[in-house]
Amino acid sequence: MPDFVHLHVHTEYSLLDGACRIQQLIQRIKELGQTAVAITDHGCMYGAVEFWKAAKEAGIKPIIGCEVYVAPRSRHDKVHRLDTSPYHLVLLCRNQTGYQNLIKLVSLGYIEGFYNKPRVDLELLEQYHEGLICLSACLAGEIPRRLVNGDYAGAKETALRYRQIFGADSYYLEVQDHGIREQKTILPQLYRLSRETGIPLAATNDAHYITREDASLQHVLLCIQTNKTVEDPTGMGFETDEFYVKSGAEMAELFSAAPDAISNTVRIAEQCNVEFTFGQLKLPAFQMDGVTDTTAFFQQLCREGLHRRYGEDPAPEIRERMQYELRVIQQMGYVDYFLIVWDFIRYARQIGVPVGPGRGSGAGSLCAYCIGITGIDPMRYHLLFERFLNPERVSMPDFDIDFCIEGRQRVIDYVIEKYGSDRVAQIIAFDTMKARAAVRDTGRAMALPYGLCDRVAKLIPGELNMTIAGAMKVSKELTELYDTDSRVHKLLDMAQRLEGMPRHATTHAAGVVIASAPVSEFVPLQKNEESIVTQYPMTTLEQLGLLKMDFLGLRNLTVIRDACRAIQQLEPDFRIDQIPLDDPAVYRMMSQGKTGGVFQFESAGMQRVLTKLEPTCMEDLIAVISLYRPGPMESIPRYIRNRHAPEQITYAHPLLKPILQVTYGCMVYQEQVMEICRSLAGYSYGRAD
Repeated sequence: MPDFVHLHVHTEYSLLDGACRIQQLIQRIKELGQTAVAITDHGCMYGAVEFWKAAKEAGIKPIIGCEVYVAPRSRHDKVHRLDTSPYHLVLLCRNQTGYQNLIKLVSLGYIEGFYNKPRVDLELLEQYHEGLICLSACLAGEIPRRLVNGDYAGAKETALRYRQIFGADSYYLEVQDHGIREQKTILPQLYRLSRETGIPLAATNDAHYITREDASLQHVLLCIQTNKTVEDPTGMGFETDEFYVKSGAEMAELFSAAPDAISNTVRIAEQCNVEFTFGQLKLPAFQMDGVTDTTAFFQQLCREGLHRRYGEDPAPEIRERMQYELRVIQQMGYVDYFLIVWDFIRYARQIGVPVGPGRGSGAGSLCAYCIGITGIDPMRYHLLFERFLNPERVSMPDFDIDFCIEGRQRVIDYVIEKYGSDRVAQIIAFDTMKARAAVRDTGRAMALPYGLCDRVAKLIPGELNMTIAGAMKVSKELTELYDTDSRVHKLLDMAQRLEGMPRHATTHAAGVVIASAPVSEFVPLQKNEESIVTQYPMTTLEQLGLLKMDFLGLRNLTVIRDACRAIQQLEPDFRIDQIPLDDPAVYRMMSQGKTGGVFQFESAGMQRVLTKLEPTCMEDLIAVISLYRPGPMESIPRYIRNRHAPEQITYAHPLLKPILQVTYGCMVYQEQVMEICRSLAGYSYGRAD
């Protein structure tokens, strides 16, 4: 039986305020022998699902909650001074109803009540209180504020009002003691309030960091948020270093005068049971005038497209592939998904918005090619359907669709109009502190000279996914500075602790979610500028079974469209989809590195590779794009050598030759890895994926 449960905890998703990283938090809870813990980030639920999964995997009970801001008057009132200091209130989900109500409250706090912070009000709390347990919060809560101001009667009236809203078994007076004078002053009054009203107590520690030693980390985070330095007397550093994840024994000692405040945390935790279901699809139904049977309609589109692409008598292997794909798509419940994508691509073309030929795993679907979602023949290029939709692994398929940057929004507007504005939302993304930015932000917050921080940051290579630890392995000068300059030592140690933390929320450049019911019934929402976005990022939405689409705006498509229009003024019959893919002049141009304006071939590094490779066919270009990225890059010299001296190619086994000869003996594509697993190990394509 646990002796105490933390019910007031701020993870890294209390952006630049919470320093409890989720994985480390769960690990610490386990070390302390505690069996449950809550997440109560400020005003948002960004990390709720990630936290829930991490806790479950570790055998810890997750309690989903939020520390909401309550408007002093109405959430609609937004008058300077009167409405700029909302009260804090902790809400914990008792059950699924509570979770649904919490996501409603948090969404409306952003969409209707935002004024400096997302705010709810009493009207919303009365409407959406069911299934929630409420704690009166920290010194910023209404009751503690009234007590600090000497208004005991007002505090009592407030407590009784909240008990009436949430019910006698769902409202608690929160008691805290971080060694702060105001807390020590009001604690006896909170105890008295509990005695007089019968409202039970719950002890919390308002954890913003994991161990006492992390107090300095929290201080730096707050300085980054407020643009202050640790030396600034007006900075927002916490008054003490007590805001950490304490043991049950430490909490019991703090509240020895009120043992029920400790035992009530366990009682609350036992009542909180929220479950998430992963992998269950929540796809919207495809609708179109005259279509009553979507499966029959989809099959008809595929058959018509098959004959359009491959003639009246397609080869048996093509027919078999289509039958197999149709069977899997229908069994896995993705017919409507294909039709939704087909429909908005059809609309884009109808209104003259250029659409890309497809990229990513979606190009492996023959059905997608036949109905016009993609423009790449998967049979010709040996693309595998299982990379896109795997019958042996439940995962959401993902079409990445490129649109002309000028027309992208018109296509999104069509989807919103068709499925309803409440069922379509854009998707949140988080800018995290990358290595260089972490050094600069940390150095500024630590009041270190700009020149020093700039020098250290510039010693970190500007490569994708480069970390501070990785930079110290490759930069001798950086390591020497770390070892010889105490300021650099402190800077890099602190920056590494902050590296990777989310810095602020933004909107995903391309992601749009389309749901079968209002999106706010599945996930919390917020407003980023004028866009409504989900509070859960893309990976979480996919896990929850929501349909995520990538509407990518590509400037190159706009340039190509304008070029085609210019050509058509001289040659009216010109069509870009009719140009040959084997024109020697094009490959000569690329072999000379003259690729300014050619999508994905423009960089100086790519131009150098092209001049060495001297491509002569489309397969060469495909391979170069695949190889020119972190990881596979080291295979480029071997690929070029084998391309020019095929007699040097060797295969570790004869079965590898038919799979790897197209790439001169080098393993380049995921499809090749899957084919190797299948040919040499007897795997099915699904297992190989």
